[in-house]
Amino acid sequence: MASQAATGSISASSPFTPRLWVPGDWNGFFGLFTNVVLNVIVLTSLCLGVVHLPAGIVFGRILPALGIALPIGNLFYGYLAWRLARSERRSDVAALPYGPSVPHMFIVVFVVMLPTYLKTHNPILAWEAGLAWAFVIGIIILAGAFVGPTVRKYTPRAAMLGALAGISIAFISLRPAFQSWEVPWLSFLSLGIILVSWMARVRLPGGVPGGLAAVVVGTVLAWIATFSGISPVMEPHAVGLALARVGLYLPLPSLQVLAGLANVGPLLVTAVPLGIYNFTEGMNNVESAAAAGDEYSLRKVLIADGIGALAGALLGSPFPPAVYIGHPGWKSVGGRIGYSIATGFSIALVCFFGLAALLLAVVPLVVILPILLYIGLVIGAQAFEATPARHAPAVILALLPNIAEWAQSQVDGALSAAGTNAAKVGEAALVAHGVIYRGMQLFGGGATLAGLILGAIAAFIIDRLFERAALYALIGAVLAFFGFINGTALGFANSAPIALGYLILGLICFSLSRYPTAAALPAATLASDSAAE
Repeated sequence: MASQAATGSISASSPFTPRLWVPGDWNGFFGLFTNVVLNVIVLTSLCLGVVHLPAGIVFGRILPALGIALPIGNLFYGYLAWRLARSERRSDVAALPYGPSVPHMFIVVFVVMLPTYLKTHNPILAWEAGLAWAFVIGIIILAGAFVGPTVRKYTPRAAMLGALAGISIAFISLRPAFQSWEVPWLSFLSLGIILVSWMARVRLPGGVPGGLAAVVVGTVLAWIATFSGISPVMEPHAVGLALARVGLYLPLPSLQVLAGLANVGPLLVTAVPLGIYNFTEGMNNVESAAAAGDEYSLRKVLIADGIGALAGALLGSPFPPAVYIGHPGWKSVGGRIGYSIATGFSIALVCFFGLAALLLAVVPLVVILPILLYIGLVIGAQAFEATPARHAPAVILALLPNIAEWAQSQVDGALSAAGTNAAKVGEAALVAHGVIYRGMQLFGGGATLAGLILGAIAAFIIDRLFERAALYALIGAVLAFFGFINGTALGFANSAPIALGYLILGLICFSLSRYPTAAALPAATLASDSAAE
């Protein structure tokens, strides 16, 4: 009985219907909602400020399209969680989180839409190109739904969770941490509430959810500090400007995607690797949920992501939604089924009524950021907790390419701010100042997929499964040769020297598989680790 209580299972003899909402869903809701709405605000700003799309397109077409695509995905993931909870008779099943894909937000703006705008000076053509690109992404993800389960079956957990840890550390934890330290008195207050209530599991007065407490207390103190002149954290005039955007914006079918598809050829250079990235990350997120105790069908998850991308594009959004990183984090704070569904419908209201800017004007960003930092910590920790201790080096190797990609983005941003770029500065000058730009660029190319390949090779070598390591090295060689990983662009022989390196590593591993003294670890050891995972 104690074991059942610990795992959230229910006696087989008693009737069981999963609850759609539990108190812990408040924590999950306030955390995931603030995360997603922040991304909606960012993509809104990118459309208006970078691509110079008319406000009517952004608020009247793009956001309402997201307002349809996101709730559909959240509702479907909630349904999958409800079915899983009912079939396994467990009360601790957590739904997968869902929202606009963050990497794709920046890729579609800066790699697809902005170049089109600069070339044509027509923001509508840029929007159409983005829609076509998102449509192609959806097709690729749907195709991945039929190969992803096989890839997941034969890939070590250390490789998948390690690659996911790289994303969480580099792209989820670091920026929020840096921004939080800019207003430390307020961010430490929010972070303290999050750590005490979510990590230490201390019950707050009145049972108030930790996420709600962090946002409300931080917001109240920020406005008090602003009006009293102690610290001008907030900008009161921004509230008035945001109110002017409030209105009813309903989604409409968008035929502009057809116009964009007429010139889809050049878009495939980024759409193909990004589509592969999407289904790779989706696969890793499903594995992360499995490590946290909730086993979902990868095929169903990827089909939902693909349909979400297609539906969004057909309604006017160039931002594909996707299963989000962070399931173990939301589960650890009590989120179950309702938090994800509530987030989807709340985001729909934000999109339909143009409330994104108003929310950011009222709630200080710095009280939201510690929530993202917490999620990054949980995902990073899971990569080590849910894998055999001996695979720790493989986890580290799998996460490093994302660190490299993040570091390159920082270098590129600094050079751009100075009015130049790496090509103009020159590799020799960068190396002279300790910046190994070329190596960083290659190591971080196709970071998530590269991390998965490297982590798998390392994990199989650790287990002395050299034939499997050789196979993954061969796959790495093919992917690198065509620029899917460890390259600067998609193309024939893009990273031929790196492909040769993978091939040499594969030959070494294959040779060792024929060496009598390099036998695999005992089957009992591998079996016990698999059972533990």
